[in-house]
Amino acid sequence: MKQALLVMLLLVWAGIAQAVEPGEVLSDPVLEDRARSISQGLRCLQCRNESIDESNAGIAKDLRLLVRARLVEGDSDTEVMDYIVARYGEYVLLRPNGLGINLVLWLAGPALFLTTLAGLLAVQRRSKLNALTQGLSEEEEKEIEKLLSS
Repeated sequence: MKQALLVMLLLVWAGIAQAVEPGEVLSDPVLEDRARSISQGLRCLQCRNESIDESNAGIAKDLRLLVRARLVEGDSDTEVMDYIVARYGEYVLLRPNGLGINLVLWLAGPALFLTTLAGLLAVQRRSKLNALTQGLSEEEEKEIEKLLSS
């Protein structure tokens, strides 16, 4: 039982192990925690859906080293993020801010959905009205009488 629990813990630990290499880790634990926190919010430019903290790509390693170098120089977390965003653009943020063009992009999906839904409802309503107002032609009425009488 204890061995199974140990194996499960090792598998979980291996699953959450990050890509940060031992040579990258700062000796100051406070700075290292700040570096990890910052790098978890930055997107790997090669992997796209991974943070640089999780990615094994070369550019992710370079960004991790850059974050640590800026922290060692005395930059605050905000200054480090601003520096990297100024250098690589807002695309590097895993969670971009909700201002400017990003606000338009965030609202475009729901707005398009609601517009499409309203259009579909209008078309459905119009088709129901057309069906109600449009009567049967004389041929259709004769054919129905033939079917009913036979």
